[in-house]
Parts: sequence; C-alpha cells; structure tokens
Amino acid sequence: MDQTELLQFIDAELLILVPVLWIIGAIVKRTPKAPDWAIPYALVILGVILAGLIKGFTVGAIAQGIIVAGVAVLGHQLVKQPTKKE
Repeated sequence: MDQTELLQFIDAELLILVPVLWIIGAIVKRTPKAPDWAIPYALVILGVILAGLIKGFTVGAIAQGIIVAGVAVLGHQLVKQPTKKE
C-alpha cells in the first residue's frame, strides 16, 4: 500500500491536515529539545485534536486524525529515506 492508496481513506475535508502536520513535524524536528522519537506521537495527538475540532470529537474523527498523522509521517519518510546517507 502506498501513500496514494492511503489518501482514499481520508475525508476530503481533512486532507489539508496532511501538509499541515508535515510542516509542524519539520518545525518540531528543528527544535533542539524535542527528541525524534516523540515527533510521530505528537503528530498523532495533534492530528486527533485538529480532526476533532473540524469534524467533532467522534470515533470517526479520531480515526481520521490518526490516519492523517500516519500519512504525514509516511510521506515524510518516503521522501527522506531514499536520500538518507548512512
């Protein structure tokens, strides 16, 4: 399953959260005191909160927030990993 297949599971109204979370993740990554392992967790929490604010705090909105955060992290890794130097 690639990122384009995952996008079909995201509510069109929440699709804007993917680049928003990607940008927030990049900003947090540059924060010296934020450990790398915490970034995906922070994005999931933020994704759930933002999806809840947009769609209302329902089980579906919570699931959408998790999916949106997952796609943002996956998208970042798909771009980063091929160019990563060991």
